[in-house]
Amino acid sequence: MPYLDVTGTFDPDSFEAEVIGLATSLGDHDSGSHLHQRGQLLYARRGCIRITLADRLCLLPPSRAVWIPPQTAHRAVMQQTVDYRSLWFRPDLSASLPEDVRVIDVRPLLRAVLESIALADFHEDWRGGRHAHLLGLCIHEICGAPQEAMLLPLPSDRRLASLTAHLDRMPPELQVLEAAVGASGKTITRIFQKETGMGYQQWRQQWRLMRAIELLATGHSITYTAAELEFSSDSVFIAFFRTMLGCTPGSYLHRSQQV
Repeated sequence: MPYLDVTGTFDPDSFEAEVIGLATSLGDHDSGSHLHQRGQLLYARRGCIRITLADRLCLLPPSRAVWIPPQTAHRAVMQQTVDYRSLWFRPDLSASLPEDVRVIDVRPLLRAVLESIALADFHEDWRGGRHAHLLGLCIHEICGAPQEAMLLPLPSDRRLASLTAHLDRMPPELQVLEAAVGASGKTITRIFQKETGMGYQQWRQQWRLMRAIELLATGHSITYTAAELEFSSDSVFIAFFRTMLGCTPGSYLHRSQQV
């Protein structure tokens, strides 16, 4: 039975099948940090999921999925109610999938395949016939799916621990961060460039974008989101969003909700 009681426990590594699927909804859920022997594809059908990895922050708006390779520690936080699908692939199959964490856009064909596998019996035999073709198509579609820039690298320098410990808070302006950590702007920029591949200002803008999507996807208005992220007006926020993603917040959410 793929729809499980959320108060129960579920261990995908306890099954023998090539792939295990789960379809369920959770509200205000925090998985805590954990890992699996299997690789996992987590798909946010409705709602938004924030995933914290050892060195990255990941966001899953509606219609996006994240591939998490085997033995990758992660923590999933779901605000409000999230309708999601999760597939766990046995380690030998995971070797055919990406080696690193990847956020992808779930297009109609992959969505249909995910739904079929998520609703299958936990003890299904995937080695032949229709099921083997379905599994092969799923792997092919995951590998070829368009990637989304919903991964934010995190710096590991101990001087920035206070920043990365509160990733739901607005990162301060550079001059404020200088005073807080006792390092110059040049030093902070050099740390970010080395450890994240981007300067602090670019990193902060990417954080703002991801947080904006999270707030909007969980039902907050454009006005609330703009104020929360310290934009001077709704129009300035919309212009920022369009510059970052090439579309307005409204059109982005509309496409995300076409499930």
